[in-house]
Amino acid sequence: MMFNVRYSNRSKKFLKKADKVLVKRLIEKIEKLREDPIIHDTKTVEGSKSLFRIRVGDYRILYEVDYRNNLIGIVKIDKRPRVYD
Repeated sequence: MMFNVRYSNRSKKFLKKADKVLVKRLIEKIEKLREDPIIHDTKTVEGSKSLFRIRVGDYRILYEVDYRNNLIGIVKIDKRPRVYD
């Protein structure tokens, strides 16, 4: 069963501006989440039960999983120091 992915406006904007090689790596990682929303390097974001993060180099993808609606919501993508603001 595949999950659908929904991007926040913030994450869409980031992907538009980022360079193509990075975008390709981020999208590949997000595609892996569609099959299994919690992969081996997934961590929960401190102070939140429903927010997860995965690493892609110096970047972090913050996302939520909605099992009931089979949906992964990409909340934010950014470099590590900025992503938690």
